[in-house]
Parts: sequence; C-alpha cells; structure tokens
Amino acid sequence: MFAHIRRRVSGRVAGIMALTVLLPVLSGCMYPKEMRKENQATAAESILVVQNAVDRYKEKNGVLPIKNSEAETPIYEKYVLDLKKLTQGPYLGQVPGIAFEKGGSFLFVLVNPEQKPEVKLMDITGYQKAGDIQKWVDEYRKANNGAIPQGEPAGQDVYRLDFAKLGKKTAQSESVYSRTYLSYLVSSNGTVAIDYAPEIMKAMERKGMKTAQADLDLRSLLVSEAPYVPVKSFPYYWTDNEPKASAR
Repeated sequence: MFAHIRRRVSGRVAGIMALTVLLPVLSGCMYPKEMRKENQATAAESILVVQNAVDRYKEKNGVLPIKNSEAETPIYEKYVLDLKKLTQGPYLGQVPGIAFEKGGSFLFVLVNPEQKPEVKLMDITGYQKAGDIQKWVDEYRKANNGAIPQGEPAGQDVYRLDFAKLGKKTAQSESVYSRTYLSYLVSSNGTVAIDYAPEIMKAMERKGMKTAQADLDLRSLLVSEAPYVPVKSFPYYWTDNEPKASAR
C-alpha cells in the first residue's frame, strides 16, 4: 500500500530535509516555537473535521473508511483513511491541506478502530526516511551473511543502529512531538525503527508517572496527548526503571 507513497515522496523529501536544515538558521529564536504552535493548531483543526466525517461515515455505512492493509502492518500504520470515500459522499467538503493527498506531509490514520476510532496523523517524512535507512540495512545484511549493523543493546532484541558499519554518517529523525532529534534502532531480525524512548519519558514526567504496568505499551502515552502516531516504532515497556523497546 505504501509503494506509491515512496515514489511520490522521494522528490519531495529532499526539499523538506533541506528546509529542516535551514529553518533554525533563518527563523530566529522565537519563530520555531511559534511555528510549532501554528502547526499544532492546524493539525488539531484538521483532525476535528476529519473525525466528524469518519463518525458520520461509520454511522451511515456501518464500516470505517480505511484502505486495505497487510496483517503484519504495524498497528500505528495499519488503519490509513481513504479520504476519497469521505469526499465522494456528504462527509468531507475538501481534503485538508496537511494531508499527503493534497501535497502535505501527513496521512490521516485511525487508532482504536475496534472500540472508539480516533483520527491521528502519520508523519510521511519520518516514515520515508526510516524506509531509506531500512534499505541500507537490507543491503548490509545481504553483503554480510545476514548480520545486522548493531551497536549497543537498547531493549529486548533491539540495538542501537551503528551507521559506521553501514559506511554512512549518523542520521537522526526530527520528532513530531518536539523539536528534538531521535536516534534509530535495529532489531535482531534487521527491522529499523525510530527510538521514541526520550519522548515517552517526557510524556511520563508530564503525567507524573514514576512507573508503569509491565504489559502497557508506552507508545499509547504519546498517542493520547498528541495528534501524531509514533511511526516506524517498536512497542515500549517499562523495564529496569525506563521505557525500553521490544522486538519480541
């Protein structure tokens, strides 16, 4: 389902990444903060409009307006909304400008589809960049008898991604939750993911949480308080007094 996204995004990502580098230089001290507030407001408004359309569609048709996906698709990437189904009926007047379908950087997705479907946003830039790094890892494994470019352990069957072994400069992913940069992980079977542990820890601190149930996937904390889903991520569980990724 995402093959067409990779083709359409490849040209656009270069421009986005260039802007990401230039914005801190051009914008001054307060501008990034103000831009972040504006983006959050736009995202929230767009989600409200699409949520209303989804609710009306579900009420009338008895099903959700989502695209088909494979069974193994990660949970936060699985339920992508088919906006055409909403605009072709009396549900959504127009596709929001932040949507990938309109040239924006986000896909509208659903979380909790079985209980209470909630509209969230999936960052296509982060998805695409992780996908590019996945290709590097796949090439490395092919050339090294299936070995993975692992660094220090970072969870259950999860390691820091060693870019030096790939012959590449260390890359990071700009977080949709804050203007910080997150590192990359790789599982024992070679799957690449973004490390959301720092963001989860901050979410726990904001909520005054000093511990968590052992079986709670801590990514849910990010989803509950922000418009975005943690794209390209492993589940996280409270282990040894910190959130740790798990590929088991």
